[in-house]
Amino acid sequence: MKEQLNAMRSNATAELATVTSLSELDAVRIKYLGKKGELTAVLKQMGGLSAEERPIIGQAANDVRQYITDEIEAKTASLKMEGLNARLATESIDVSMPGKRKVLGHRHPLSIVLDEVKDIFMGMGFSIAQGPEVEWDYYNFEALNIPADHPARDTQDTFYITDKMLLRTQTSPCQIRVMETTKPPLRIIAPGRVFRSDAVDATHSPLFHQIEGLVVDEGITMAELKGTLEAFAKRLYGPETKTRFRPHHFPFTEPSCEVDISCFKCGGKGCPMCKNEGWIEILGGGMVHPQVLQNGGIDPVKYSGFAFGIGLERIVMFRFGLDDMRLLYENDIRFLEQF
Repeated sequence: MKEQLNAMRSNATAELATVTSLSELDAVRIKYLGKKGELTAVLKQMGGLSAEERPIIGQAANDVRQYITDEIEAKTASLKMEGLNARLATESIDVSMPGKRKVLGHRHPLSIVLDEVKDIFMGMGFSIAQGPEVEWDYYNFEALNIPADHPARDTQDTFYITDKMLLRTQTSPCQIRVMETTKPPLRIIAPGRVFRSDAVDATHSPLFHQIEGLVVDEGITMAELKGTLEAFAKRLYGPETKTRFRPHHFPFTEPSCEVDISCFKCGGKGCPMCKNEGWIEILGGGMVHPQVLQNGGIDPVKYSGFAFGIGLERIVMFRFGLDDMRLLYENDIRFLEQF
């Protein structure tokens, strides 16, 4: 009986070497290990063995079963890998192409507006800057003139990894990183995901997107900021769009402002979209604080600059008349197919 088991092992090895498909592999498994297979036939003969021979033949049969099982599993993995490699040989992806959020051929509304914003600013000579989403406290707060005891941190409560590492609350850290590595003149926008410890509701989310902008050069004034943002608003919302600048306070800019645009739905007459005010707030900005320039390694005496920040979800909601930010994240096909 041992000779039968050894022969079975050799035959199985030889057959497995010639297998080229998973269906053939399954046939080999059934032939040797199935309920009516060769191993079962051998085991049925054990009734005629002596008490001393049965455990010896039983162990030999188990060894053969385990051997054939291991060989089949190895062959299965090999055939699947061959199939994957064959698919990869006929498929390709251009990793240089920009990513697009698509649903059944439709682009995500966040991608639609983000690409428009990028095109507008790149048309004005801006370049795109990127930075890490897990950021140091120094870049997210301290270098932006927000020390540990500053009250502005209360409105930007975020998720901390350690005492000095956190999920960024804004893409402004990209501005500091660019200033540290690049000499003026600088003209960048920094789009990306940001995180804050906000409860989810129609206008708030712990994850959202910002587009920060920075210009640094000699002789930059508030006039350049105003002209840039007016041009942006007219490109995004139409040539009849008007802008309004209101004084505000940000720790990293001085002076600072909030920027409103005339309501694109009612033309400034007043409607539910603008809460009957005729104006809609879309972003904040200002002249870069001298201390922030210095923290970025730039001489604030020689250079000046302006910065601004736009909430992507906010302008997307205005653009498409949405009243609930959660629609952008729920992946409801019925909603996303409209874009």
